[in-house]
Formats: sequence, structure tokens, C-alpha cells
Amino acid sequence: MGEPTEIQTAGADRADRTARDGSDPGTDHTARTPGGATRAARSRSAALRGRVREQRRTPRRPRLVFELALIGLSYWLYSLVRNAVPEQAAIAQKHASWVWDFEHALGIAVERSINHGVNSVTWLIVGMNYYYATLHFIVTIGVLVWLYRSHPGRYAAARTVLFVTTGIALVGFYCFPLAPPRLMHDGGFIDTVSVHHTWGSMASGAGAQVSNQFAAMPSMHIGWSMWCGLTIFFLARRPWVRALGLAYPLVTLSVIISTANHFWLDAVGGEICLAVGFLAARLIYHTWTYRLPRQPGGPAERELTVPVQWDTKVSA
Repeated sequence: MGEPTEIQTAGADRADRTARDGSDPGTDHTARTPGGATRAARSRSAALRGRVREQRRTPRRPRLVFELALIGLSYWLYSLVRNAVPEQAAIAQKHASWVWDFEHALGIAVERSINHGVNSVTWLIVGMNYYYATLHFIVTIGVLVWLYRSHPGRYAAARTVLFVTTGIALVGFYCFPLAPPRLMHDGGFIDTVSVHHTWGSMASGAGAQVSNQFAAMPSMHIGWSMWCGLTIFFLARRPWVRALGLAYPLVTLSVIISTANHFWLDAVGGEICLAVGFLAARLIYHTWTYRLPRQPGGPAERELTVPVQWDTKVSA
């Protein structure tokens, strides 16, 4: 006797599928075959990568104690490494002469004229000395606190930019010791802190004994001030606050030149370090720092005034 028609049909369909796919879908082989185990492992790995990727795109709210400890430890390491770099005075003087000659070749060697001109206005140069000694830290810490409180979803990425920028600067301090203009033997610059006896600067006086005087390239006064300025400009809501954000690095640039603490090219070096910091954060978080959601887990804000070119995809 023949088998019932429906049984023959089911058997034929199963045979066809087996011949076509190489396996019998009617039997679960996932847990028994190496191929099934591999597919399951790949599925779990893909899910894990997806969760990590999503966490980087929408960072969690930062923990205050952890952030305070991290910033304190980072600044301590920064100071330790910066001051541990050998003060190679002869090499630093040679590098300063190279930079000064190169700027003359470019036609931008005007630092000495600016330094002498501003120094003739006592109240202005004294104010710049205190600006150089204090606002570098006060404004940077203030922007970090503002980010933590008002933009927690962007805080970790912005902090990463700052850390990477500073880390690269430490490499520059070690590889390219540079005497600032005020310490050049034959530069003719005025050390405005020593002349006007202002306090608080690690550049001259008692502070000079515990600070590496030849860590001038790149300029972290410019790197940090530009980070602060861009953060304020892109994230602040009030136009006048955003304008202050843009003005801050420009004023800082005038201060470091007027006080003879840096060359123009030191400022360029600081900007390059900052650019690398932003690119590093872009690779980590898969979007630009200021495109991240304001609150952890929230939608990304597309109305920010960021150039369209910044939104291109970058693979890690």
C-alpha cells in the first residue's frame, strides 16, 4: 500500500529543502552542530558590540565622585610628567632660535614689538599677567562644571577631547623642549612678570623653581582656551555668551604673545593637538562631541550650529 498523499508531500518538501539548504529545517541543529554554535556565538558577539556602540552614542550620566577623582588624578599626572621632562636648556634655546628664524622667514615675527608695546601700558600688562596666571585654570574648570550640570550627555566626550589634547601636549613637551620668548638669551623680549612683580605665575619668580620653563610647545593656554570657547559657542543659548566663548581664545592669544610666554607657532601647535582630540572623541563616540544628546539616552540635537561637513560618517 502507498503512503497517504499528505505524508508523501511533506517528505518530498523536506527532501527538497534538505537538498537546497544542506540541512533539515525541521530539526533543530543549532545546539548540536559546530556551525550552529558558531552562529550563536556570532549573534551574541554582534549583540554585545551593538550595546557597546549604543552606550558610546548615548553616554550614561557621569558620576560626580569618579569625575572629581579622574580630573584630580589627571592634573596631578600632567603636572608630574610636565615637570619631569628634562630641562634641556641648550636644546631649548636652539629650538627657540629655530622658531624665531622661521617666523622671520614667514614674515610673522612680530611678538617682540607687541611685547614691548603692551609692556609700556602698565595697567594693561599687569592685568594680562594675572589673566595668564589664573583664568587658564578657572575658566577650564568652570566649563567642565557647566558641562557636567547642564550637558551630562556630552560631558564625557568633551572631557575626552580635553584629556587627549593634553596627553599629546605632554609628548610635545618631551620631544621638543622650547624656551619661551621671555627666556631667549638674545631675543630682546621683556619678562613682564619679573619686571612688574606680579604674583601667581609659574613662569617667573618662586614658581619657576617647580615648573618646567621649557614646556612651551604646544601652548596649552591656547589648546584649553579654544576648547572652552568652542564648547561655549556651540552649546550656550544666549548670543552674548556665545560671543564671549569665541572671544576667550582670541584674548588668550593676545595675552600669551604680549607677556612673551609663547610664539605664534606654539599657538598653532596647541590648535593641532585640539584637532586631534576632537577626532579621537569622534572615533570613540561615532559622532561629534556637540552632536551628542544633551541628556543621557535622549535624542541627538540636530539644531546645533555645526557645519554640515562635520556630520560625515567615520568608521572606528
